[in-house]
Amino acid sequence: MASEKTINDPIPEDVESENEEGWEDAEPDNEEESPVVCLFCPNTFPAPNKLFEHCGESHGFDFVKTKEELELDFYGTIKLVNYIRSETKASRVPDFTSRAFLDDDKFLQPVLEDDTLLFSLDDPELDLGTEEKGATTNADKVKELELRLASLSQQFLEYKNAVNKSFEAQLAEPDKDEVKRDDDSHYFHSYAGNDIHETMLKDTVRTDAYRDFIYENKHLFKDKVVLDVGCGTGVLSMFCAKAGAKKVIAVDNSAIIDKARENVFENSLDGIITCLHGKIEEVVLPVKQVDIIVSEWMGYLLLYEAMLDSVLYARDKYLAPDGLMVPSECKLLIAAMHDSEYINENVNFWNHVYGFSMSAMKEKIREDVIVHSLEPKSLASEPVVFYNLPLHTIKTSELSFTNKFSLSVKDNIESLDAFVIYFDTFFTTSRGEYIPENARAETWKATKDKGVAFTTGPFKTPTHWRQGVLLVENKSGMLKSGENIEGEITYRKSNKNSREVEVDISWKTDEKKDQQLWYMR
Repeated sequence: MASEKTINDPIPEDVESENEEGWEDAEPDNEEESPVVCLFCPNTFPAPNKLFEHCGESHGFDFVKTKEELELDFYGTIKLVNYIRSETKASRVPDFTSRAFLDDDKFLQPVLEDDTLLFSLDDPELDLGTEEKGATTNADKVKELELRLASLSQQFLEYKNAVNKSFEAQLAEPDKDEVKRDDDSHYFHSYAGNDIHETMLKDTVRTDAYRDFIYENKHLFKDKVVLDVGCGTGVLSMFCAKAGAKKVIAVDNSAIIDKARENVFENSLDGIITCLHGKIEEVVLPVKQVDIIVSEWMGYLLLYEAMLDSVLYARDKYLAPDGLMVPSECKLLIAAMHDSEYINENVNFWNHVYGFSMSAMKEKIREDVIVHSLEPKSLASEPVVFYNLPLHTIKTSELSFTNKFSLSVKDNIESLDAFVIYFDTFFTTSRGEYIPENARAETWKATKDKGVAFTTGPFKTPTHWRQGVLLVENKSGMLKSGENIEGEITYRKSNKNSREVEVDISWKTDEKKDQQLWYMR
């Protein structure tokens, strides 16, 4: 842009004499200019370029680069100078991640009186980048573009080679000495935010069950030492403290522990509850043993996320011989499913989407477990228990297992569309209370009045766990009322991620045999 005339510009010879009046006292052209004051310190320099060199060397600030990155014009550059001087004067560090100061016209007013730098910003000899110099020729621009194109071509070639190497590495056999990937990182990070805890707390079936059991059995918690494994927001720990526990130790390896600690303090329970950050396998508890372990460890299909492993570790190391596990037992149930409406809405939907076929979207749809809330009518058989988990005695090695099951078809159905898996959870007041093998949470009554149970099945209020739907790849033909589906189900941890679950089911009907593997990942 054209520069404005300043007092240092030469006077044209054709200016009339009357316009020359008042110039007699003008400073001589050869008088030394005022020094330029640094933007960050009291040092002065004979010229702006020297100042910019000093800012880069002593203060780590590249004035020209910052101006170019912010795409500043002449007035924007003035604002930049005054903004920096204003922040420095107030002992603040200028923030160049925001362009907010460019919208404030107050920075057009000089912060430093007679600021020589401001008067020099339109000097053609000042090095403020190629855009301000205006000296770049078309030939120079073409040459620069050619160099940039050559550089980009080289970068693309390097990127292409890197991608090829990465792809080849994925196809190659894994190195036997390769360090196993840490399965915990994503797991604990996923529990650091509010969303997942809000979902769980709003699951009234889940949260009410813990609250009701603890508050209805205060005699069990009074003056006891309680360990809360995976405490999350700390709500279970606070239930126990309110129920009369002498001491509660809340442990979580997620960053949510910081909020739990604040929650405890806000509710004046910090004298009872101690929050520890870390894995239960690694932290050092302030006690040798505890009277009660409370934990909400259940995942999709019950064992997804493998948190029960940590709870059982805590039980074996810290729980007193007559101590209580809360909850006390879980049961895994399976049922047959036939639901044409579900299949049409969730599988066949991809056959015709706004006039287009999108069969690619169905990839792995019958390989991955689908977490869904079903209606009771979707079940083609009564659910049956296929595995009991008595939490006072079960071993970690028993969390991978193979068990048989037998389902009886209720009514004639066109096909077996899927298997459905869910779990029931039981809270008992003593470790010796027996829960019948085929007990159902919906109808179970504790031997003593204060027992509590809840189901994640489709017959009661939905929970955030919902049910696991395992779609069958090869549909059977028609199944008649009373016909049996005899099967064997295997639960195991994934080789790729120890917190994921693989479910392998083999089954037979009167007409055929089949087997399929599903992944909960």
